[in-house]
Amino acid sequence: MDAPDLNTLTDEQYERLAIKHAHPRYREPDTWALLTDPAHIERTRTILSNVHQRTAATLRRRKTERDAFQQECFARGEAGKKEWFASQAEFERGRRGTAGFHQMIQAAISQLGKMQRRQNHKAVTQETTQANREALRKLSIAVRNHQATHAKTGTIAGQEDYELWQLLDQLTVPCGPNQEATSLRTMLDFYWTDVETGTAADGDRAAAERVMRQAPAGRSAQYSGVPRARHVGGEKPLT
Repeated sequence: MDAPDLNTLTDEQYERLAIKHAHPRYREPDTWALLTDPAHIERTRTILSNVHQRTAATLRRRKTERDAFQQECFARGEAGKKEWFASQAEFERGRRGTAGFHQMIQAAISQLGKMQRRQNHKAVTQETTQANREALRKLSIAVRNHQATHAKTGTIAGQEDYELWQLLDQLTVPCGPNQEATSLRTMLDFYWTDVETGTAADGDRAAAERVMRQAPAGRSAQYSGVPRARHVGGEKPLT
């Protein structure tokens, strides 16, 4: 049986479908998956909650009517008592049937509530994860821009700069279908920034960045900014 389009169903049609699938034994997997999908689960739970309230009201009304009938029968003496006891078995069958239906709907509502809480928790977790990932992307871009600025201007980089830049290669995030650990620098190169046409200056800057990353202890003498020593008496004559 093909799963129905729940968006086209009236509340009455939706109610009949939800009741049909309230008991686990009679559920069609595809239809139940639709009824419990995040897009529909709130409506399913609301519909069944309304059914639950109606059956609860029915049970209360029947009990009130039954108590009134008992008083009426007992007021008529032995004949009335016989009538009341004779009707007891049929009343109990009806009460048990309604009560069983009521409990089945209640169990379905409880299950829907648990599923909905899991869905909400998952949505919040995914939203938080995405926000954290975006913050990490922005931070990584800032670190890479900081490194690129040093390479471009030729300013002296301190040990703390090198340690900061190396984090782009040391820290990883899960990526791809298999959630493989991928460095932040790789994420920047392939996923987190737009690809632009490179220039000769970009190539020189990239080469300088590679030297910085590969320097012993995270520092390169080529960019230390320390002037060469001169020997006394080795000055160039002026005349």
